[in-house]
Amino acid sequence: MLAHNETNPWVVLDEQEVYQNAWIKLHHYKVINPSGKEGIYGKVHFINKAIGIIPIDENLHTYLVGQYRFTLQQYSWEIPEGGCSGHETSLSAAKRELMEETGLQAAKWVYLGKAFLSNSVTDELAEFFVATELSLFTASPEETEQLQIKKVPLQQAFEMIENGTITDAVSVLALQKLQLMWMQGKWKP
Repeated sequence: MLAHNETNPWVVLDEQEVYQNAWIKLHHYKVINPSGKEGIYGKVHFINKAIGIIPIDENLHTYLVGQYRFTLQQYSWEIPEGGCSGHETSLSAAKRELMEETGLQAAKWVYLGKAFLSNSVTDELAEFFVATELSLFTASPEETEQLQIKKVPLQQAFEMIENGTITDAVSVLALQKLQLMWMQGKWKP
């Protein structure tokens, strides 16, 4: 087996923050790339971590959130998700987002894992949870969210990925990880 060199081959010559808002920072770098040539690189830094939740009831149904995504200019079906600031834990953010978007609270939480969503140009990190033993209350979405909630069998959510209805990265990654764990006997409903 070949050994891989895992040291950083990039040299940063200059860094400039060119834009910032409440959610992102855009950095422009002058670099020496791994081949030894000078070049540029742009990075979008996400201020918050992305959080995704798969709520599952006792009948193996999950709740999806539908909303029009401004960046894509299209409607998107997703698992409940949102942001986690540096002031809260991932689990507390997951609990808050699930309640805000769906009105659901869960008595049991399982951490599914994490993933970087587009690591060639961003440092956005997402973490995923499964929430069970659900109770329903009143949702309170943010003012930028016009949400539709759809309760579907968990198997239908998996099929929505296969047929291209669900394309959101956090949703696809979390649901497919859950499906794989279930198939391998590492998650039991």
